[in-house]
Amino acid sequence: MNFAGKVVVITGASSGIGAATAVFFSRLGAKLCLTGRNVENLQKVAKDCEKSASTHLISADLNKETDIEKIIKSTVDHYGQLDVLVNNAGIIELGTIESTSLQQYDRLMNTNVRSIYYLTMLAVPHLLKTKGNVVNVSSVNGIRSFPGVLAYNMSKTAVDQFTRCVALELAAKGVRVNSVNPGVILTELQKRGGLTDQQYAAFLERSKETHALGRPGKPEEVASTIAFLASDLASNITGVSLPVDGGRHAMCPR
Repeated sequence: MNFAGKVVVITGASSGIGAATAVFFSRLGAKLCLTGRNVENLQKVAKDCEKSASTHLISADLNKETDIEKIIKSTVDHYGQLDVLVNNAGIIELGTIESTSLQQYDRLMNTNVRSIYYLTMLAVPHLLKTKGNVVNVSSVNGIRSFPGVLAYNMSKTAVDQFTRCVALELAAKGVRVNSVNPGVILTELQKRGGLTDQQYAAFLERSKETHALGRPGKPEEVASTIAFLASDLASNITGVSLPVDGGRHAMCPR
């Protein structure tokens, strides 16, 4: 996998999977545009990347259309092109049909789906020029159904459908679109979604049983899969939702 001369935009790059993906791409020679809301964390990630790659930082809130527009414009103004869009930024919140408010639903769908829709829409004209590609970060929750995170499940299923539809629409024009579907990964996502330290510890322990490989995954394992799908090694792959979940998608209660 070689991304020398390629420009890669990564949203949600200030932590977790996004940060790991930024570092992984930097080692492969990519020129990076890293976006996120936490500027201090972005700068820390950039330092890890700048040892081997050029980085351009953009502070952005993906719930704001003007910020989404700024990401694409600033990237193209800075580098002159766009080759890969990694739609990684996302949130999770707990809630069932009895407890999820419309405000929560809107927040999840706006962050996890609407922002990806608009960012991809703006990126496509530039990706057509470079015959580039898109990798969306979905979830095993988009493939399988789990109680207690209803709106999140719906948002990730929407990301998978978006991936397939846009892949078909752009295939004839040489642009590939794929998604990765992580299982439980060692990030701060669940804590930000409402789990206490004690609940999170129990959640990780339970993951040993709910994942066929007997453990939660690492951000770097998702990052390497994203890079593979974005690389020429995956030149005949489009419209795929690829689980990176330790086999969780294949599990059934016994």
